[in-house]
Amino acid sequence: MNAPVQQADFVLPKPRRDWPRALRSMRRLLADKDDTVQVFEIMRALNGTATREGYFRLLRTARGGRIAYERRELAEVLSDRARLAELPADSLAAAYLSFTARGEISPDGLADVSRQAANTVIDMAHPVVWFGRRIRDTHDLWHVVTGYDLTALGEAALVAFSYAQTRALGWALIAVSAALRGAGQAGQPYARAIVEGYRRGRSAAWLPGEDWEALLAEPLVTVRARLRLTPPAVFDRIPVAARDRALPKN
Repeated sequence: MNAPVQQADFVLPKPRRDWPRALRSMRRLLADKDDTVQVFEIMRALNGTATREGYFRLLRTARGGRIAYERRELAEVLSDRARLAELPADSLAAAYLSFTARGEISPDGLADVSRQAANTVIDMAHPVVWFGRRIRDTHDLWHVVTGYDLTALGEAALVAFSYAQTRALGWALIAVSAALRGAGQAGQPYARAIVEGYRRGRSAAWLPGEDWEALLAEPLVTVRARLRLTPPAVFDRIPVAARDRALPKN
């Protein structure tokens, strides 16, 4: 686990959108959906002030202010699988452990990929950067609570959901590109499933403001009800075997 980097003269860069860089990375991602470094390249190129605006939104509630004050590193909590395994069998933690075991993924793996993006500041000891890490580290928890799997379509639908939640333009570029690619694939309502993800993100509670450390112990069904997350009807109708065909490799 990488500790936040202390740098006395660190100044948070002024966000500037870099469309050429984002579009180059988008082409690479569409050519190979498993090249997840490109996701972080796109986010860094296009997100502008979305992360700092999300942080200041967090501060506007009592719970969010407490979470920001405590500034816990969620990746450390999620990496303690022995502790998570002690929580009830119907809990979010249990569902998360099952999901990550099936997918052979981990919070450290996602963090390592994020560090491969060019000129990243993701490990800096800064409150806004901490909030960016927290959004990154909740990604697989969002998979679990939304019901989106790790297929190409599951990732695309969650990306659309994430744009609605964060207003980070990088998510929008990926979601729209995926929907256009999916619309060109016959046989399944891929684009509709991605649009459904956006609509679910609009109607759900604001997930970045939740106390995920506390939610881990709660029953998954209770967490979903609290977050106003109903099942993804269009997505669920698409057979699992067909979901990767939403974004075929070039």
